Amino acid sequence: MVEAYGPGPAETMSRDERAALQRTRLRELIDRLVRAGGVQGERLRAAGVTGGEDVALADLPKLPFTTKQDLWDSYPHGMLAVPMRDVVVVHGSSGSRGRPTLVPYTRGDLELWAAMCARSLVCAGAGPDSVVHNAYGYGLFTGGLGIHQGAIALGATVVPMSGGMTERQIRLLADLRPDILTCTPSYAVRLGEAAREAGVELNLKAGLFGSEPWSEELRGTIEDLLGLAALDIYGLSEVIGPGVATECLERDGLHVNEDHFLVEAIGEDGSPVPEGTPGELVFTTTREAMPLLRYRTGDIASLTTAPCPCGRTLVRMSKVLGRRDDMLVVRGVNVYPREIEAVLLRHASPHYQVIVDRRATMPRLIVACEEAGPGLEQELSAELGLSCEVRVLPAGTVPRVEIGKAVRVVTWESGEAPLPGL
Repeated sequence: MVEAYGPGPAETMSRDERAALQRTRLRELIDRLVRAGGVQGERLRAAGVTGGEDVALADLPKLPFTTKQDLWDSYPHGMLAVPMRDVVVVHGSSGSRGRPTLVPYTRGDLELWAAMCARSLVCAGAGPDSVVHNAYGYGLFTGGLGIHQGAIALGATVVPMSGGMTERQIRLLADLRPDILTCTPSYAVRLGEAAREAGVELNLKAGLFGSEPWSEELRGTIEDLLGLAALDIYGLSEVIGPGVATECLERDGLHVNEDHFLVEAIGEDGSPVPEGTPGELVFTTTREAMPLLRYRTGDIASLTTAPCPCGRTLVRMSKVLGRRDDMLVVRGVNVYPREIEAVLLRHASPHYQVIVDRRATMPRLIVACEEAGPGLEQELSAELGLSCEVRVLPAGTVPRVEIGKAVRVVTWESGEAPLPGL
């Protein structure tokens, strides 16, 4: 059962109460990992940890990390901590960077996941009377099914649209009058433009948009197109899926469900960074089938314990600023695609691609967009500390993504141009 409508006791407990709960769950996790053996258990033993009683909450930064490479090296089920007969479903990452990372779930994991996604919907103002239009993809990807289960746990009505079929999506948005929309931010833009073109008036109050890093400028675009409060939702398959952290209607950071997911932000050397300083997010999860200790996500964000007017006392994370492996290095300058988007949307439409042209000895940065106003190239160069070229293409040239994640960055090594007209 999901907690009562509105912030629940786990979201509003004192820091001391939550720390006591976290300490207990961390020790239980350590015991399970040591018993299970495997790479995590072996690393704990090598660090001198023989059981949970050896570890205090303050010792967390001293414990060994787990990485995505560990999951790949143990593919498909080497990180499993329960008998295979206890696994009821297997999900995985989208595979946008190669092979998918498979993640098993027990029945208890699914119940926890549903409860976390229900919390996320409550953050958006949803309740049992809500209608949730769910346009995340269904399948191996965790987005669609996580939100689906969360809406059911909340007692809301869910419309399981999945991605694509935009004309049908607009028809059901008009006919069923949902108040909550869930999808990727790039597809939210597509739906907003399609609704405007069709002259459809929407009843949406809020939306949960995740799976892609997105900027405050894109939030403004989505809110203008759809007439709703655009909220960020964060998750990753390895931790549990969507529902790890969510913005509330205050729109000032994502509340991390730290009663189940311990979160840290670390620097390049692996040590903790000060509160408010961007660092790589590291999560420890107590899920049953594949518990992970100090999993390095590659996502860059900052953390704060400052109070939120909504009453939730959970630590908050900023919007994801980028990924370690998303960072572009062009002529010695480090650039995150999100930095480009923040400037771009002040001057152009939300449809764009960033091209790194590596055909010559010195690589070039090209920003291809539609309907750009004056001054974009100069502002981008000044903001990034790197000269770049802006190519304004005819409307409709940049592909609209209806299923999956938007492809924002491409590398041009040789051959044909990535977009017509370049």
